[in-house]
Amino acid sequence: MSDQPRRPRKPGKPYRRPQKDPVRLLAFEVLRAVDERDAYANLVLPPLLRKAREGGDFDTRDAALATELVYGTLRRQGTYDAVVAACVDRPLREVDPPVLDVLSLGAHQLLGTRIPTHAAVSASVDLARVVLGDGRAKFVNAVLRKVAQHDLDGWLERVAPPYDEDPEDHLAVVHSHPRWVVSALWDSLGGGRAGIEELLKADNERPEVTLVARPGRATTGELLEEEAALPGRWSPYAVRLSEGGEPGAIPAVADGRAGVQDEGSQLVALALANAPLDGPDRTWLDGCAGPGGKAALLAALAAERGAVLLASEKQPHRAGLVAKALAGNPGPYQVVAADGTRPPWRPGTFDRALVDVPCTGLGALRRRPEARWRRRPDDLEGFAPLQRGLLRTALESVRVGGVVGYATCSPHLAETRAVVADLLKQFPDTELLDARPLLPGVEELGEGPDVQLWPHVHGTDAMYLALIRRTG
Repeated sequence: MSDQPRRPRKPGKPYRRPQKDPVRLLAFEVLRAVDERDAYANLVLPPLLRKAREGGDFDTRDAALATELVYGTLRRQGTYDAVVAACVDRPLREVDPPVLDVLSLGAHQLLGTRIPTHAAVSASVDLARVVLGDGRAKFVNAVLRKVAQHDLDGWLERVAPPYDEDPEDHLAVVHSHPRWVVSALWDSLGGGRAGIEELLKADNERPEVTLVARPGRATTGELLEEEAALPGRWSPYAVRLSEGGEPGAIPAVADGRAGVQDEGSQLVALALANAPLDGPDRTWLDGCAGPGGKAALLAALAAERGAVLLASEKQPHRAGLVAKALAGNPGPYQVVAADGTRPPWRPGTFDRALVDVPCTGLGALRRRPEARWRRRPDDLEGFAPLQRGLLRTALESVRVGGVVGYATCSPHLAETRAVVADLLKQFPDTELLDARPLLPGVEELGEGPDVQLWPHVHGTDAMYLALIRRTG
């Protein structure tokens, strides 16, 4: 036994408690709600931000960062999945979803923001320690250090197949869309690579908040007094909030005289309201009125002409939202909870009718980025009978000489022109009107007679509109 004195033990590294970052915790909570409950971020995030502000945890910059982390991660989820998959030694499906959410948040900070690398990794590991535990935090740390070895362009060169070998898969990885969505959008758009790339890029950009000044209740002049407010591009009732903000804090929005409504949605309502009629113009129908944006605009326009709007919505809670949106309308209106395919009104009742039918929502991926990962090609088959049934009822509901507007927030040809073509065959005494002149000033509307709007061309959601007149 040695008589040498023992060396003192090297003191161990002291345990550091993880820093609880309220911004990243909130972003993680939203991503978990989207994944676990099929929630939509645009519905989950605002109340959480409001609560954080009221509790004194957040200031304006915190809210902006939380919003960027949530939406940036969701928009680029497909790209980040491809990057993370290249940095782990197992299939992504074997990584626990909460771990994957932390990794995606970290990947976005490293590849999609200006947050310094060390700060992005450190903050993500601290988040992992808080919500996952120390063991899995080590896994997060190891993976994100690999992610940090290249910038986004460097990773795309490694994980995206060459465009010349597989154009659709290349675009799917680079622009973070499912391959089938890339294919469907490309078919609808037509043309070559430049157009589809511009559209996919536009889907990944943060959209402006657009307001509508409801006629007879508010003016665009009033809304333009708000900070960073700009006139709409196309609709005479639109005002854009170029820096986002909180629309609910605007007095005219808070009391229902104005609302949040994409300009494409406004144009659809305006086109129907201004379509030429043969005969009287007294009764209007919104056959799929929830949640009430188009109905509120239509009701206000109808009131200016002495006409009456009937707003119908199948789901009672959505019918309640419609009633709230229409409250205070300057003229008479009615809201009913009714199935638009089995309506309580008689055929030939209306002069004008709008059906903005349920659809895949592929035209609003800027606002609901998670929808691209949630939808499947077979969803089209589920919507098809309902879309045709609603358009059939609308055509039956207008009198001879009346006009129906068929609208979707999807550019998918199976939900737009295919539906219209089928119903025109069933109703030979109808004609398609040229909708383009009813969107004055709007450029690049194609060959007509129907209209397809695009985010990268018009700055709107990808709304589709066909106007059909009953001729006999």
